[in-house]
Amino acid sequence: MRKLISKCLLVLLSLNLSLLSLGGLAKADTGSFYQMKARSAYAIDAESGQVLYQKNAQKTYPVASVTKILTLAVIEQDIRAHKLSWDQKITASPAVAQMANDPRCSNVQLNAGEKYTVKQLVESMMLVSADGSTEALALADAGSTAAFNQKMQAVAHKAGVHDAKIYNMVGLPNSYMGAHALKGVDKDAENLFSAKDIALIAKYLVEEYPETLQITSTKFADFKVSADHKEHMTNINSLLPQNGAAPKDWQIDGLKTGNTDEAGKCIVTTGTYAGRRVIVVALHTDGDWNDQSKMQKEFYEALANGYQPVALNSIKAFPKKLQQRHVVHAKKQHSTGLALTKKTAIWLPKNTSWAQTSPQLQLDKAHQSLTGQLKAPLKTGEQVGWIKLQPAGMPAVQVPVQVTRTIQNTLF
Repeated sequence: MRKLISKCLLVLLSLNLSLLSLGGLAKADTGSFYQMKARSAYAIDAESGQVLYQKNAQKTYPVASVTKILTLAVIEQDIRAHKLSWDQKITASPAVAQMANDPRCSNVQLNAGEKYTVKQLVESMMLVSADGSTEALALADAGSTAAFNQKMQAVAHKAGVHDAKIYNMVGLPNSYMGAHALKGVDKDAENLFSAKDIALIAKYLVEEYPETLQITSTKFADFKVSADHKEHMTNINSLLPQNGAAPKDWQIDGLKTGNTDEAGKCIVTTGTYAGRRVIVVALHTDGDWNDQSKMQKEFYEALANGYQPVALNSIKAFPKKLQQRHVVHAKKQHSTGLALTKKTAIWLPKNTSWAQTSPQLQLDKAHQSLTGQLKAPLKTGEQVGWIKLQPAGMPAVQVPVQVTRTIQNTLF
């Protein structure tokens, strides 16, 4: 009998431990609608900037060939400024040809002394991640690795990125650059960006240069190596429509993958659903390339299955207490209406109302009195804070608000 009781206690203890373990996992997963198997990840709605997912998103890491989206932004910028042209021919130098034929790198073949158009080189850079083509473009544009790095930093700043460390246009360790490696820099140095940085650069690229997507959505293209040699390129993005990892109901049209020993497998993709463009970044993902593509596919589908973009046209969608605010003015209280700074759309769980997002008004410090009220002077249309929303399973969202009435003078 005692043995039976002991066995029962062991079973119950084991069951309780299992339940505690499962409970811990469930609790860990409640913060997001999907858990990406990556060292770092970030996903945003490109138009509103709403953060849909984040995981260790602001720490910088090596990103390998994902760097090339920034390289392309520089090339696109200089094409628009007529410093380069799509039809311009670039002669492959011996050093570039050496990079293009290095078996450690991703490439199409380039022959020393052969001429290739900017368009050819860009297509090979974005479709099959050709490192030699990337180097040829950057050197033709700026003359040296260091000079092109400065251009990359300048464009990164335009995109809102200020903490990146950039060593080359390719994303490889410095030693791989051969004759074009930076002097006095560690041979293992690699470009460092955060997942958020990459998302901001991708957002900048597709907004400023939407023609990019015509290239990154191309599935197949031929690369003319020489008069009698042609290479057939297949886009390595397996999430494109009709490909094996294409997410249901989404139209994926970019952007880039990357891989080095330090960076691991990295990916940034973008596509549209219900009229909204989403950008998803994952750095150092688990498993192989198929696992990476499957993870991105599952993320997009989980987003569409559980959420929908909901138009937010007026502050009247929120409780009345958020629509008016008292203003401290010459020891008297006045009031002003609040309004959204612009119409937008927010991803919310399906069948969820705005009231279920726990909306709260947050005033910025410059416009807040010691008692928590607005303080004058205020001008019509002046932004004074945000309404903070908390969609279930997503990071909090801040929607900017402005005052609808001018109130002048104050004793403060």
